[in-house]
Amino acid sequence: MQLAGVFMFDHAALRAQFPILELQENAHPLTYLDNASTSQKPQSVIDAVERYYREQNANVHRGVYGLSERGTEAFEAVRKKVQGFLNAQSYKEIIFVRGATEGVNLVAQSWGRSTLQAGDQIIVSEMEHHSNLVPWQMLHEQIGVEVVKWPINERGELSLDELSSLLSDRTKLVAVTQMSNALGTINPVAQIIKMAHQVGAKVLVDGAQSTSHMAVDVQALDVDFLVFSGHKLYAPTGTGCLYAKQDLLEAMPPYMGGGDMIYKVSFEQTEYNELPYKFEAGTPNISGVIGLGAAIDFVQQLGFERIAQIEDDLLHYATERLSQIEGLRIIGTAQNKGAVVSFVIDGAHPHDLATLLDQDGVAVRASHHCAMPVMLKFDVPATVRASFGVYNNRVDIDRLVASVHEALDMLR
Repeated sequence: MQLAGVFMFDHAALRAQFPILELQENAHPLTYLDNASTSQKPQSVIDAVERYYREQNANVHRGVYGLSERGTEAFEAVRKKVQGFLNAQSYKEIIFVRGATEGVNLVAQSWGRSTLQAGDQIIVSEMEHHSNLVPWQMLHEQIGVEVVKWPINERGELSLDELSSLLSDRTKLVAVTQMSNALGTINPVAQIIKMAHQVGAKVLVDGAQSTSHMAVDVQALDVDFLVFSGHKLYAPTGTGCLYAKQDLLEAMPPYMGGGDMIYKVSFEQTEYNELPYKFEAGTPNISGVIGLGAAIDFVQQLGFERIAQIEDDLLHYATERLSQIEGLRIIGTAQNKGAVVSFVIDGAHPHDLATLLDQDGVAVRASHHCAMPVMLKFDVPATVRASFGVYNNRVDIDRLVASVHEALDMLR
């Protein structure tokens, strides 16, 4: 299959690696266009999880018998794989969490509560997922920090000039997504980080959407904190990572107490474990982490250049086809944009439209996408969102457009 006239490769063979795409939904082929919510899983990831339970299942870090040691080796090998994936300086900078949400909350409750004080400012962009807004609002309630809104424009973009006017010696953190889940906007995080550091502020980047679409180099970015979720990266749910610079993690207190995060415990005193285990209390999602390692292998074997070519072609084709529908308005028209198209249509509520699309086997998201400030900005209750992954093709978009036309005939 040729995409954008750039290269040739067997896209049908790529799609065949995802068994769920063989499903029929309401007597129609499944057309899965909700990748910004969660991605489907390739057979290699499914096999890795199954193989763990069949051949390696034992608790990690706690056993001296062979099965446990082999499971621990496999588990820790993924940590080093994530280190390479993000180009972190040390494996100690990689903390396994349940997803980006837990990663942000860990930073807010550990670094934030131990470092910040009343009157300090946290700048949060208006396009953030609730997971990168609500934890900072909770910190405001707890210790009195000020949460400052960095607004977006009518295209769904952030202004660096406006950021410059917001930054001050009171700014201690800038929290910003690398790619918006609701709009698709890709933000210039390298410039944002540089500007924040000039006033002594740290930066937390939400990489939940970006890490499956583009290479992320934490050392080149000089980012302080970065979080991502495995389930958007073709990995199992309940997996994810917090990256943070080692000196920050060393100074941060533990987020939770319990097994694995301790070195020595008595009734009088507890000594905490070294990094990264200080932040990993309890039995982890071992099989999920093994699956995350397989997902990273899948993405790296495919390559981000090819991923970009596939998804850029889909974004441009979908934008062109959907723009031809009368009464349709795309929400989020940033110049630099990922493979997400959010839209509303005159006379059709997004929830009704998505329900009718499902009757044709077309799976799209219709909601506020956990980004209610974005919906308020554009004065809409919700949008229909079609978001693409590497296994999608132009046929999927043609099915989406045809189903939209059929749904509008029913609604009007």
